[in-house]
Amino acid sequence: MNTAYRLAGQSALVTGAARRVGAQIARALHAEGANLMIHCHRSLEQAQRLAEELNRARSGSAEVLRADLCDLAQLAPLVNHTCDRFGGLNLLINNASSFYRTPLGSITLEQWQDLMGTNLQAPLFLAQAAAPHLRRSRGVLLNIVDIHGMRPLLEHALYSTAKAGLIMLTRALARELAPEVRVNAIAPGAVLWPESGMDEQRQQRILRHTPLRRSGSAQDIARTVLFFAADAPFVTGQILAVDGGRSVAW
Repeated sequence: MNTAYRLAGQSALVTGAARRVGAQIARALHAEGANLMIHCHRSLEQAQRLAEELNRARSGSAEVLRADLCDLAQLAPLVNHTCDRFGGLNLLINNASSFYRTPLGSITLEQWQDLMGTNLQAPLFLAQAAAPHLRRSRGVLLNIVDIHGMRPLLEHALYSTAKAGLIMLTRALARELAPEVRVNAIAPGAVLWPESGMDEQRQQRILRHTPLRRSGSAQDIARTVLFFAADAPFVTGQILAVDGGRSVAW
């Protein structure tokens, strides 16, 4: 291992790492020397392809674990297996998230359990399982939140509320896990458009309210993850908006 890499020999568990932003985070961490546990739920094929890609670059450096994050019984084993496989845990990145409309009047208990489960419940219980290991390694916990956890998105009351809870959880854990563990969050703006689709008119309206007048990229989030993981030793309890300025010009 080249010790010039900023994360040489460290291990990371990234939830929802098979595709989109999660996959880019995994690649960025791996490129800096980290070993990767790639969590997925339904995207097993994409996760396996990503692991193969990373293992071609560095043999034995990546593995896939499949789990339903809404099932509490599956959370601690994710952490434990990562520690067993790589000899410890340095980075926990809570990236996995459900996202869809829940207009008031049509909200169901199933939607509540899914959106709260993936966006808030799972990060809490993963953090709880990971805490002893992160304390031992003086590690880092990062939550991927959303600017809509601070400013609600119309017809997304459950999602916005779950992300608001995750923002507060980030701040609470920063106090609970100090001084050994740093806990921060990244709040993306328009980085990748929803997979369910968004019409061009709405996209342009969002960009008009973004001071930089453009969307960001998954790489923008991955670079911010690297900042918190490797270059911010005196930063904890913070929520960093990576949104082109949208949160200040709403």
